[in-house]
Amino acid sequence: MTQHLAAPAAPTSGTDTGWWRDAVIYQVYPRSFADGNGDGMGDLEGIRSRLPYLRDLGVDAVWLSPFYASPQADAGYDVADYRAIDPMFGNLLDADALIREGHALGLRIIVDLVPNHSSDQHEWFQRALREGPGSPLRERYHFRPGKGPGGALPPNDWESIFGGPAWTRVEDGEWYLHLFAPEQPDFNWEHPAVHDEFRSILRFWLDMGVDGFRVDVAHGLVKAPGLPDIGRHDQLKLLGNDVMPFFDQDGVHEVYRSWRRVLSEYGDERILVAEAWTPTVERTAHYVRPDEMHQAFNFQYLGTHWDAAELRAVIDQSLAAMRPVGAPATWVLSNHDVTRHATRFANPPGLGTQLREPGDRELGLRRARAATLLALALPGSLYLYQGEELGLPDVTDLPDEVRQDPSFWRASGQDGYRDGCRVPIPWTCEGTSYGFGSGGSWLPQPAQWGALSVAAQTGDPHSTLELYRSALAVRRAQPGLGAGSSVTWLDAPEGVLAFAREGFVCLANTTGEPVRFPAPGRMLLANEDVAVEEGEAVVPADTTVWWAV
Repeated sequence: MTQHLAAPAAPTSGTDTGWWRDAVIYQVYPRSFADGNGDGMGDLEGIRSRLPYLRDLGVDAVWLSPFYASPQADAGYDVADYRAIDPMFGNLLDADALIREGHALGLRIIVDLVPNHSSDQHEWFQRALREGPGSPLRERYHFRPGKGPGGALPPNDWESIFGGPAWTRVEDGEWYLHLFAPEQPDFNWEHPAVHDEFRSILRFWLDMGVDGFRVDVAHGLVKAPGLPDIGRHDQLKLLGNDVMPFFDQDGVHEVYRSWRRVLSEYGDERILVAEAWTPTVERTAHYVRPDEMHQAFNFQYLGTHWDAAELRAVIDQSLAAMRPVGAPATWVLSNHDVTRHATRFANPPGLGTQLREPGDRELGLRRARAATLLALALPGSLYLYQGEELGLPDVTDLPDEVRQDPSFWRASGQDGYRDGCRVPIPWTCEGTSYGFGSGGSWLPQPAQWGALSVAAQTGDPHSTLELYRSALAVRRAQPGLGAGSSVTWLDAPEGVLAFAREGFVCLANTTGEPVRFPAPGRMLLANEDVAVEEGEAVVPADTTVWWAV
């Protein structure tokens, strides 16, 4: 086995030494980050060339969305071969070089893992189709006879997350389950071969040197016995808010206990991160018990409006839920599946996480910057999504003919506007694709992208990029800022959050008007100019300010 550079040693925080407990982790969406070969599609070579930028930004780790061999029916979340790189992104040597260089720069590398389903082009599924009903390979997926005359109806009433029935019929008359697109058949996690295969996949990438796995649809692997009907309409509206027979079943936890044992063979620095949509944050905490995963995404926080009362409630619930299991809370505002928070906060609340309107751009950006400072001040780990450090909005006016999100082309289900947050990010003020690559970009970039580029914002003290760089530097330098599991709330005007941590105070004004607050110490950072008059800070609307005390 090739020897790899060890991952960098992490600074300790408080009494907890796990690097992930207060890490800032940056999500790279490979096809939209940087294009190294000029074909208009981002790739591993492009990512590797930009790793120094991420180091200088001040993040601790990089999470890569899928780059595996795939027909790309769902942007790589339909995996045909978990041990191969899709040629559009490069090859295994490129992955090896990226991991090595990331470690040399002090960055951890986390990769996506997609265990709920494979591609319909996966060798197992293709063999299952060829071998027919009753074959051993069909048992590794959910093949079932249909209902009604001639089996013409789906086996149950489950709906696909992307809209329409969650079942597709094959030529021999049987149906197979796919909670997402028809090109993404669900594995049957009752079958021991599926368990064996994924433990092997984990070891393959751990041997390559990766520092962890973000587990896609971590809540979906195990289905209720007998695949019972739900018997309710509008199933999709209930996702994440109600108990479903295909999500958050207790059996998933034995899978992750098994995986934790695999990771422990490689020391105690490799991590598992759950993408788990659950009805409550207390259910999410089940995924991060001491013998299971290390972190779980906090989707309750992501969906919270820019409102002091709502934010405080979710913060308290999140910290309280994680404390008994000893796991760090996580905070996330944007990712590849939802509208960027600079656009979400630019629109009226209640419109969901996939929007079609640009909203008030100036308002959205100001709130987004304030929301980021608030999240960075909380105990636990923070996930950033590529381009948010540039203040990028969603692109809401993409022509239909360029869209590639499969949920857009299915008439019901998700809103299908995820392409808007996946437009390639700008690096330079001008030129072909604003520095993304020499061959254009797979989704068109807006004309104003150059003014938001890394080059345009670097050195501008008022830019969003420099705000992120400053905030991450302060967080790293301020003892214990990311550590711990609690905050001390301070009295504050309505619509304002104020809390203290050791040697630190954070105030977030979510109102549309300036507020006065006794200046508790030396001002460290704010997303807008804050005046201090006779010992009182005048905090503008939609502004977060940090103090050292």
